[in-house]
Order: sequence, then structure tokens, then C-alpha cells
Amino acid sequence: MDMRTYSDRALAIQPTGVRKMFDLAGDDVISFGLGEPDFQPPAIAIEAFHQAMLDGRNKYTTTAGLPALRQKIASSWEHYQTGMDEQNVCMTMSGTNALLNLFMTLVNPGDNVLLPEPYFPLYGPDATLVGGEARYYPCLFEDEFIPSVESLESIVDENTVAILYNFPSNPTGGTLTAQQRDELLDFAKRHDLWIISDEVYDRIVFGEEHVSFMGTGYEKILIVNSFSKTFAMTGWRIGYIISTNLEAMKQVIKIQYYISACSNDAMQYAVLEAMEKANDYPDMMAKEFQQRCDLIVDRLNAMPGVQCHRPKGSIYVFPKVDVEGMTSEEVALELLKDGVLCSPGNAFGPSGEGHLRFAYTISQADISRGMDKVEQTLKRLQQG
Repeated sequence: MDMRTYSDRALAIQPTGVRKMFDLAGDDVISFGLGEPDFQPPAIAIEAFHQAMLDGRNKYTTTAGLPALRQKIASSWEHYQTGMDEQNVCMTMSGTNALLNLFMTLVNPGDNVLLPEPYFPLYGPDATLVGGEARYYPCLFEDEFIPSVESLESIVDENTVAILYNFPSNPTGGTLTAQQRDELLDFAKRHDLWIISDEVYDRIVFGEEHVSFMGTGYEKILIVNSFSKTFAMTGWRIGYIISTNLEAMKQVIKIQYYISACSNDAMQYAVLEAMEKANDYPDMMAKEFQQRCDLIVDRLNAMPGVQCHRPKGSIYVFPKVDVEGMTSEEVALELLKDGVLCSPGNAFGPSGEGHLRFAYTISQADISRGMDKVEQTLKRLQQG
């Protein structure tokens, strides 16, 4: 087939390695694969969604979304930043949509963007789709997945326009201290970079407050958030962009019109209802995720050849798994044969090699059964 039929941008991106494993899996596997909470949205939100449709909320909304919801979101950030209102928020069809919007808003062909690695697999292709260059900075196991400013300084240049941070992180579970955040903030300020801060796991944090880039006083911060993980609404596709920078938000809202015109009408009423009447729902889920996290980390660290940090947030662990002579993908395929689905570390970039990602989005009983299988498989592989 003549490949000139298709655009360079279509040919420049590939399907993600995470989905590849998912597609190979049978029905009877214990799945630590996709990062999707095993909860349903709050019942009150589902009822509100239905009621809103019955009430005729089946139309276009403004491009930026329902003003009452945007106002509610702005006020939910008040403990980080006061004085924001609906002008500071644009609703998007998920965090995925929000990311593409920001790359389209900030990046010209020939510009480069600094991205974390191991990475959420959408970041690099988004840079490619808008004609920019993805430059990866390492977030290594030995540094608890926090980048060093030295590594950032070695790849920044005059064509760098933005840096993307993701804490708590997918895939590593890495989280920041306020001091680490301030060092990363100072780096961006020194080079006059936009900060795209992906904070979709901000309410799945264990035993401490989420450390945000919001409220730090820097004008070039755009935050991506989503209701997918924190309210278990992955299939609803609802997220938002928030910033203190009203000029940037005008550009974001303009671009959003050409991506999806607006978000879903009835759903925005349902999300507003969830925020007003079920705002403790993310905390309830986070408590359960913390117990699962402790269980899976303890089990993994008891296995020979496995080292695993204990994340302070997110829904993932990213252990180092050492099986001599085998890549992470080969280990993941052996686990799959034995009935456990996880993601090979190299699906998230070269420095993920030697790691596996487990999403602890299944019951504690299933985690225990899955870890029994992982232990047996690793013993078999290590005995060679």
C-alpha cells in the first residue's frame, strides 16, 4: 500500500504497549493491567445524570462548560489558590482531551517539550501530533522516580517551550515533597517554561496532602485534572484544565471548541452533584487503594529478585523485577501464560526496562491470588 495516502502525523505514532498486553489476555486472568478503578461512580451522580437527561439537559453547553460546575471546581482548589472562578476552568472530554488541547495551545512545529520517562504513553505522541519534539527526562527507581534538576538542565534549550510534570505518577506511583516541587518549579522559571502539571491522581494520595503546582505564584502553570480516577468515571470522559492565567485560558477555551465544541450537557450536572453531595467519595476509594497498595508492596518485596517502592499515591506500583536473561516484556508474557496480566515496564519508555507495572485496581483477595501466581512464575523463571 502507498503510505503517502496517510499523514506523516498518523504514521509517526504507534498503538501503546499497555493495550497490546490487554488485547492478548483471556477472560480468566487476574488483571493488574489497565489503570481503571474497580468502583462505580457515586450512585447519586448516576441518578443525577439520568434526571438531567429527563429534564432536557441534552443540548450544547458553552464551550468551556457549565458555569456552576466550573465555579465549583475553582472553589475546590481554594486551599491551594484563592480568587479563582469559572473563568479559570475549561471542561474537557477527559484528561486525555485536556492534554492534547494544551499541546495544541502551547507548541509550534520545531518546539520541544520536556516529558517524564517512564511516561504515561499519550504524552510523546501528543507532542508529535502538533509537530513538536518530545524530549524525555529520566525518573529513576534509585531517586524514587523524582527527576533531578541536573538531568533537566542537560536537555533544555532555546526551543524548549514547556515541561510536563505528573505527580502522583502513572506508571511509577512517584509523588513529590514540597521541596522537590519547588526545585522543579525554579527550573521551569529559570528557563521561562510553561508547566503542564498532570494531577489526575490528586485525591488518591495516602497519609499526606497532595503537593500541587497550583498556588505557587508562577503565571505559566496549566493543570490537567479529571474525574476519571477520583470519582471512578473513566467511561464518562470528563476532565478539565485549570489555571490562574486568564489569557492562557482564553486560548485553551478557543482550542477546545475545535476539539469537541463542548462537553456532555447532562453529565456536567451529574459531576456537579457528585462534587456537592458525594465529595468524600475519592477519600473512601483512597483508603481502600492504600490498603491494597500496602498488600501488594509487601508481597512483592518478599519475593526474591524484586524491589518495590511504597507509593504515597496513585493506583500503581512499578517494581524492579530481575530475571536473568529476560526482558520485562518476556517476563510479562510468562506471567500472562500463568494467568496474571500486568504491563511490561518498557511500554512506558526505555528506563522502564527491568520493571513491571501492576495496577492495584482489583479486590484485596484477587491481589493475594495474583501475587501467589506471580511468586510461582518468578520462582520458575529464576530457577531457569
